[in-house]
Amino acid sequence: MTDPKTHTIEVPGATLHYDVREPESGSGRPVLLMIGSPMDATGFTTLAGHFQDRTVVTYDPRGIGRSTRTDGLVESTPDLHADDLHRLIGALGAGPVDIFASSGGAVNGLALVARHPEQVRVLVAHEPPAAQELPDRERALAAIADIRATYERDGFGAAMAKFIGTSGWRGELPADLSELPVQDPAELGMPTEDDGSREDVLFAQNLITCTHHRHDFEALRAASTRIVVGVGVESEGEMACRSAVAVAGRLGTEPVTFPSNHGGFLGDEFGMPGDPDAFAVTLRRVLDESE
Repeated sequence: MTDPKTHTIEVPGATLHYDVREPESGSGRPVLLMIGSPMDATGFTTLAGHFQDRTVVTYDPRGIGRSTRTDGLVESTPDLHADDLHRLIGALGAGPVDIFASSGGAVNGLALVARHPEQVRVLVAHEPPAAQELPDRERALAAIADIRATYERDGFGAAMAKFIGTSGWRGELPADLSELPVQDPAELGMPTEDDGSREDVLFAQNLITCTHHRHDFEALRAASTRIVVGVGVESEGEMACRSAVAVAGRLGTEPVTFPSNHGGFLGDEFGMPGDPDAFAVTLRRVLDESE
């Protein structure tokens, strides 16, 4: 695989940066697009290295990493991200692509397929945090709103401590979750002082819009795209995993279990490695089943 070559594309309200890794020799296989949110392209460095036989494209979503926005807005919706992806795939000029989508990227990938299924051959949506589909949706949405309120009131460290506690909670969320003790941000390696900024890519830009998004399951079920919903074997009971199971149920499919956890594809990009070698084997099997 060649070293990544960085390109830019102008979309309404933003300039997107994306990276293209080409195989050493042509493979004739679909381009593999790897997307996250609010994670940028750097999080897929290890996983991309496991697919040296095909073209791999990664990108920074608008307002994240290298991709700057010019629309003057703070929040980004899944539909807005989906339109960006639609334009990015068009710029690649490579026909229907395969997509591996993680977390918020999986929400955005589902929004893309609902609107432009002709652009995607296979979508592997790994643990989309689709809180609207949970049986305890009202409690989940309230907990997420409380995280956002904590961010607005107390800043990043306090909000991240609540986010970690909520996202890692096993099973349905209790009604009094916002009143339960929260781990000290310092113990989690998070800042304890509020720096006054309020433009964080997770808490300000994507948290509410991503988790509160209502998916068009009628369009998704009718799509020509093969949609595979993934769950981490170590994530059982956590909100994103439960959401993924619910999404698969709405699609009339069974989720595919991947090694490790919510970020099981990660190497040591962020100091929280999963099991990328085994994860890549499962992902390759899922993609190959559609050929």
